[in-house]
Amino acid sequence: MTALRVAIVGLGKIARDQHIPAIAATSGMTLVAAADPRASLPDLPHFASLDELLRDGPPFDAVAVCTPPQVRSRQAAAALAAGKHVMLEKPPGTSLAELDPLIAAAARAGKTLFAAWHSRFAAAVEPARQWLASRQVRSVRIEWKEDVRVWHPGQGWIFAPGGFGVFDPGINALSILTHILSEPVLVTAAELSFPANRDAPIAANLSLSDGSGLAISAAFDFRQTGPQIWDIVIETDGGTLKLSSGGARLALDGEVKVDGKNAEYRALYRRFLELAATGASDVDLVPLRLVADAFLLGKRRIVDAFED
Repeated sequence: MTALRVAIVGLGKIARDQHIPAIAATSGMTLVAAADPRASLPDLPHFASLDELLRDGPPFDAVAVCTPPQVRSRQAAAALAAGKHVMLEKPPGTSLAELDPLIAAAARAGKTLFAAWHSRFAAAVEPARQWLASRQVRSVRIEWKEDVRVWHPGQGWIFAPGGFGVFDPGINALSILTHILSEPVLVTAAELSFPANRDAPIAANLSLSDGSGLAISAAFDFRQTGPQIWDIVIETDGGTLKLSSGGARLALDGEVKVDGKNAEYRALYRRFLELAATGASDVDLVPLRLVADAFLLGKRRIVDAFED
């Protein structure tokens, strides 16, 4: 079997910390090139842009788009037009409308378009979904609080229009929530906190529900110092389920059942390899719809200016 030859577009923190090690660890896949206007890697063919890579680069079959979301749709369209499979880091784009043409283009070309909700591949997420399937959920509480200076140092794009602000990590929680619950959920109210000098929120409080009136609360904050919190607590008729560490750890009534390592990107690339083998696509837009609805419904608060 010929290895899937992958190129990376965007060599920022997430590409270096997660994508490159995951590709190296995935059998049947090899990294052959990268495109970034400023960064490069030793011994890897480098190009300043995707256009330059497509024109002058070595042969490759697939591209992982790890650039800021404001430019992902244009890059994905160019890659699909060139006959490449495409993985999109989350969030897959800055709007719902820009993704429909990409889905159609992938179908016409018989190529894979993969919206990579990496948190769904964390070790405890699927066991949580299976455990919840036979139980009645009574309430859900999400706390997703991290220090933007640690996880996005110097990345001003995250507070620019289309950068999502605190929803960049918060959408990970929503991607898990919508995967493990059996009923669709909707945003009923939101409060978004915008720094006085920024165009995207630094914190958000959401109320969500499903058709039965289930109470779901979500608190996202980019100003967390000390311990970082990525927790989902679900009360059911069969006990309390807690997902922590971003979905890597599962406890039932306080007893740890799963405590997995940070291997979600390896699972993500195995899924990409499976999809590319047949040209199938996997593009779930529900987490992005929930974020869009939070912006539509959200009450806006102005808070202290933020300086990185």
